[in-house]
Amino acid sequence: MRRLFRTLLLAAMVLVAAGFVAETRWLLLTGAWVLIAALLIELVYRP
Repeated sequence: MRRLFRTLLLAAMVLVAAGFVAETRWLLLTGAWVLIAALLIELVYRP
């Protein structure tokens, strides 16, 4: 689960950065949802 969390966190950072550079809202929103998913996984599967 730790690897999945880190992968989702990295994907969220890339999507948000790409959204800022390209100035597209859908990339920013997708990055935000991926970040939320990563945090929820971390909260649910915390040992």
